[in-house]
Amino acid sequence: VRLGGRYDDVRMCVASGPGVPGGMAADVSFFLELGLTEDWSAHIDVPAMRPLLFGAAFEMLQFEPSVSIRRRVRTAGVADVVLGPTLGLSLHHGPDYESERSGAGRGASFFALGPSLGGHVGLDFRRPGESFNFQLGISPQVTPLFSIADPDEHRGWVIGGLLDGSFRWQ
Repeated sequence: VRLGGRYDDVRMCVASGPGVPGGMAADVSFFLELGLTEDWSAHIDVPAMRPLLFGAAFEMLQFEPSVSIRRRVRTAGVADVVLGPTLGLSLHHGPDYESERSGAGRGASFFALGPSLGGHVGLDFRRPGESFNFQLGISPQVTPLFSIADPDEHRGWVIGGLLDGSFRWQ
């Protein structure tokens, strides 16, 4: 479960009014963590809620899968520190941020994409002997977006961050 905010001077934000570059960000993701060594893992994140909701309710696509390489720093306390860099891809189809959600004020849809660079810092609350635990972290990111075959040549930046709450089964 992810909740945060972002500056976005390219895409329409359904949580903000027309002309507002960015706003609130939220998603529910599925992830897979593959152990590389005892303290290193690859974390694959596949967003689910935003792509499905935006497609059904707003005729838009915003899909931002990512991969992180994470290091676990073991502590003597109740939680380990988990941190590392993230690389992702942002895919968009919909109107720009000056557009209304519907009606005559809705602008033309266009395709845009760009690489997403970021990181993750979190706490993994260990529960020895249990199959379920919880991880809480923050994930800042920056993404340059470039439109594709768009007569208006939309381009700009998405800069933001998310508070991540991960329910983990092992």
